[in-house]
Amino acid sequence: MKPRVRHVMVAVFATIGIWQLGAGLYIHAKAWLAQQMIANAWARELEGEHQVKPWPWADTWPIARLRIPEGNLDLYVLADASGRSLAFGPGWLNDSAPLGSVGNAIIAAHRDTHFRFLRDAKPGMRVELQTLDGRVHEYEIVAGHVIDVRSDRIELTDYAALTLMTCYPFDAVIPGGPLRYAAIALPIAQPIRKTQSIKF
Repeated sequence: MKPRVRHVMVAVFATIGIWQLGAGLYIHAKAWLAQQMIANAWARELEGEHQVKPWPWADTWPIARLRIPEGNLDLYVLADASGRSLAFGPGWLNDSAPLGSVGNAIIAAHRDTHFRFLRDAKPGMRVELQTLDGRVHEYEIVAGHVIDVRSDRIELTDYAALTLMTCYPFDAVIPGGPLRYAAIALPIAQPIRKTQSIKF
């Protein structure tokens, strides 16, 4: 191979590598910066304002604060779990139970940003959820499993539960797909009661 062709190929591959690295860093930087802006909106929510948008063109707002002490994570949960919202933070699936109430509340986030900690989550991991009334609800992860959204069912419960959900597998090259990882958390010291299942 001629030296000139070799130099051109090296330059092309270096450019592609830098572009890919930049794209990956941009996604993480956007997720981090959005959480800082959402934190300001959350503070205003706790002071009594309602549906405070973190930036003027936002179509969502924070409705909860999610902390994972073991992973030193502090995240803000948005009012919906649409694709445009999940780019900025975890989102509440509004077909699930209200956060901090009786029933199974579901929060979703991307596997490669806000919920990447779920790859290493184990039973016993503590989860703290602060709701709009200022109360902090303490949960503990009790189980985790992979579900297929085409056929599996998510539990509706007659007791308080919190499900943290993200795409699966964690190291998938192509995003999306039908598989999800669900980590189930129950309030600390709460007894398990009967459940019923519905199609996810």
